[in-house]
Amino acid sequence: MDQIKTLLEKIRFEAERASFPLDTPIYQAAGKIPTEPVLYAGNLNSKICFFGRDLGRDEVAKGQPLIGSAGTMVRKGFYQGIYHQEATSPEDLQAICDRALLTNTVPYKPPGNKAYSVKVKERFRPFIEQLLVIHWGGTQIVTLGTEAFKWFTPYAPKEEIETFWKRSDRYEVQMRVTLEAVDFQKTKHQHQVSLLPLPHPSPLNKRYYAKFPEMLQHRLNELEF
Repeated sequence: MDQIKTLLEKIRFEAERASFPLDTPIYQAAGKIPTEPVLYAGNLNSKICFFGRDLGRDEVAKGQPLIGSAGTMVRKGFYQGIYHQEATSPEDLQAICDRALLTNTVPYKPPGNKAYSVKVKERFRPFIEQLLVIHWGGTQIVTLGTEAFKWFTPYAPKEEIETFWKRSDRYEVQMRVTLEAVDFQKTKHQHQVSLLPLPHPSPLNKRYYAKFPEMLQHRLNELEF
């Protein structure tokens, strides 16, 4: 855990090095330091990672990813997949952290509900790479939404991500990519994973919102956990 502590310190140092869009009022309302990263929740030895876009109000307040309305839908679905019964308490929703890693493209909350720019994502990419490649032991990543899936573009042959994303069955098939990371000693690491994209479970996503629980269960049927 000393290495994770160092990683968190490095992220905070980078956040304090130069300004970038932060929803400061949300952090202040929650009594949180805006530059303190919310990098992940869950088990670094788990086989599955749920990979979202960025933090929301609830994630800032509770200090972990995927705990707002969309994240709760993911957690309930995963709980159902594991235990074959409905999650009925906050303890149930928290219990899934024993079986999965939860993280995002950027460990901060952007102002409003707008995604971070490519520039900000690239600025924090090395730290997310370290988390997924060096510290996490799993090989299956369920991406939530377009922004989360396309974060993995650099790890696939040119145009392959876009070609995959245009497939009508993209939410039913998997894609293999090899992630790369450089640690703080400049040593390079690689880690092969399978991407299993799903739409983002937001009420604004009218096309897929009602279908998401069933789509998630189909994905879980493909996974080892």
